[in-house]
Amino acid sequence: MTPPRIALTGLGLITGAGDDLEKGWSSIAAGTTGIRTNTLFDTSELLTDWAGMVTAEQPADLDRCYALAATAIREALHGSGLDLDTVDRDRVAVVVGSSLGAMPTLEATHRTFVQEGRLDAAQAVASQLPCVGDYIAAEFDLRGPRVVLSNACAASAVALGYAAELLWKGDVDLVVCGGVDPLAELSAYGFSALGALDAEPCSPLSASTGLTLGEGAGFMVLESVERAAARGARVLAELGGYGLSCDGYHQTAPDPSGKGASAAMAQALDTAGLTPDDVDYLNLHGTGTPANDASEPKALKHLFGQEIPPASSTKSILGHTLGAAGAVEAVVSTLAIDRGTLPPTINTRGVGSPSGLDVIPDTGREAHPDVVVSNSFAFGGNNASVVLNRSGLTGSRPPRREAVREVVVTGIAGLAGSAGGTDALTAAFTEGRPCFETYEEIAGIGRVPVGRVDIKAAARGTNPSRARRMDPLSLLAASAVGDLYARHGKPSRAEAEATGIVFATGYGPVTSVLQFHEGVVRSGITGANPSLFANTVVNAAAGHVAMLHRYRGYTATIANGGTSSVLALQLATRVIARGAAERIMVVIADEFPEQALATQAALPGYARSAHIVPGGRTGTVLSEGAAAILLESRDAARARGADVLARVRGFGASGEAAGIGRIARDGAAWGRSLRGALADAELDPAGIATVVSAASGHPLVDLAQQAALRLSGLADRPALAPKALLGETYGSAGALGLVAALTGAHTPGPVLLSSFAYGGSYAAAVLDTEA
Repeated sequence: MTPPRIALTGLGLITGAGDDLEKGWSSIAAGTTGIRTNTLFDTSELLTDWAGMVTAEQPADLDRCYALAATAIREALHGSGLDLDTVDRDRVAVVVGSSLGAMPTLEATHRTFVQEGRLDAAQAVASQLPCVGDYIAAEFDLRGPRVVLSNACAASAVALGYAAELLWKGDVDLVVCGGVDPLAELSAYGFSALGALDAEPCSPLSASTGLTLGEGAGFMVLESVERAAARGARVLAELGGYGLSCDGYHQTAPDPSGKGASAAMAQALDTAGLTPDDVDYLNLHGTGTPANDASEPKALKHLFGQEIPPASSTKSILGHTLGAAGAVEAVVSTLAIDRGTLPPTINTRGVGSPSGLDVIPDTGREAHPDVVVSNSFAFGGNNASVVLNRSGLTGSRPPRREAVREVVVTGIAGLAGSAGGTDALTAAFTEGRPCFETYEEIAGIGRVPVGRVDIKAAARGTNPSRARRMDPLSLLAASAVGDLYARHGKPSRAEAEATGIVFATGYGPVTSVLQFHEGVVRSGITGANPSLFANTVVNAAAGHVAMLHRYRGYTATIANGGTSSVLALQLATRVIARGAAERIMVVIADEFPEQALATQAALPGYARSAHIVPGGRTGTVLSEGAAAILLESRDAARARGADVLARVRGFGASGEAAGIGRIARDGAAWGRSLRGALADAELDPAGIATVVSAASGHPLVDLAQQAALRLSGLADRPALAPKALLGETYGSAGALGLVAALTGAHTPGPVLLSSFAYGGSYAAAVLDTEA
């Protein structure tokens, strides 16, 4: 099947420039600022009180993040003319990018804990990053695949890429895709501590004296051009392609050469079948910081030479909306194509562009762009570019969207709880020894078991000067990658620089977020540690690993609870299969400090002993863990003489409108993911040699999976239940299950990985050990 062209048929936008699409576009085109005094929280200690703040009143009983997202999605759905009651909701995906998620609620919950010692476990759980997708799915009754991407300020540009992969492969009919982030103390104090905020409204690409924070949401309805035509929908633009790269240079600063950003733009155009000569307008990342505004023009000159298209930074009007920026600016770029106006850069302060770019000043410029490139860059050296083009435009070369390569596993490693490496993990399975026999005292609950990784031991393989800058999540990730290389051999420098990294986590850098925010709660700006802040973004671990190993390839970060492993493997496989990367290191990690354990232990279903029986209603035990899986095209593996451990056969993903923190006990949605993986692998249930189960001892989870297996014809297949010995590692659970299957005693043949996430999303994968 030829991958379809992707149409944007509905747009939704809420920012400081306006509380709907038309108001926002009117302000942007006219060059009317949306930056004003921030009245959401005390800014007296910060470098500035300016912010791109939304003025429309938001519901008091709903986190600001969720409210902004819902507003933009309703508008996008309405504008698309789509009646959800007339479509198969099982084939409508939710793909969202966010850096902060429901941070205002999480901050309030944590502040109460720090100041009063009271922990509202239910509220803490309901404000975790993956809950953004869960809220959207429940609010709009969307039951297809679901994923939250969190590459900091590039998050929603990466989300557009993930949505494209789903549509190109034909996994879904429609995608509700976008990004959202609210203004929050965490980011305001963090950027202030870094000295990155401008005292006045920001002046990108001219004075370049700092950034201004903003907030908002941008969402799109994406579908095939053919489907849009069949229902008579107007196509506003097409999503032609996207490109991602990592600098592997610095945690907070871009590579000054601009090479990584240039590579992302080149890949985006290549995917779309276009060339630099085809581009008519550039919506730049353009934050206003000296580092960005110096490096981005260099990237443009590297790719375009001296003929650089007109450019602007709409952050001068909206502020920097962080994880929402890529989607917000994609909406603006789509409107530039549809409305025939190039957005301006304002607040130039009478300063011309030092880089010599044709920066559109003050008010919009009439034009009729056919091709737009929109850039989003982020902490950790993450670069993302999106190509949007006029509907029907055909490039001069074939687009790179079709799967043409077989993908194989050439390396694998893992650690969990007291098993600090793959050998120890294998021994635990051989001996039937649990990895979670440590007990910790939780106030109001008592002693509970937990699987703790020895972080000091995990750091021993990392250069001490590097390790000191890394948080526990990054050290876990680095340890898993180091173990993989120790087992399977290190790459050459050229191979390393061609390697990408897809990082995944259930819940992100919990330690860094809590420690940074506690410093702010207790001591204000003097307690805002800039080193800690750099590690509060979810993709910080990917940045650290990229710097350690000189990775310069494709990069994305997934934060989707317990399905994160399988979704990361799926994304990396799709990218390699269509020739956009030769090899990608998939790394998954989760760490659970004391407060995370206290939250989990306060909820129903947590075990009180270290004896876990999946399906036995014993309760589950939380465990820290990490895994690394190296994926390559078979041709690349053959060229370097790598051993093939397994070949990737297929994936399935699904969702249900269960609500935040919930799953349905009937297993119906879970079963769809299992059957989807079987269909993608072209196997019937009898062809599966081993089911790697997600059963953990939690009664509801185990009951739901039993029903799902029964509905999928898999109930009688041999099963491996890794969580009986590893505990519930959430994000890394699926990957650690694969480690167990590939390194322990198993029946040769296809292995099916089953995974779930609270909130009602499910993912499954089939890999064949008879490679």
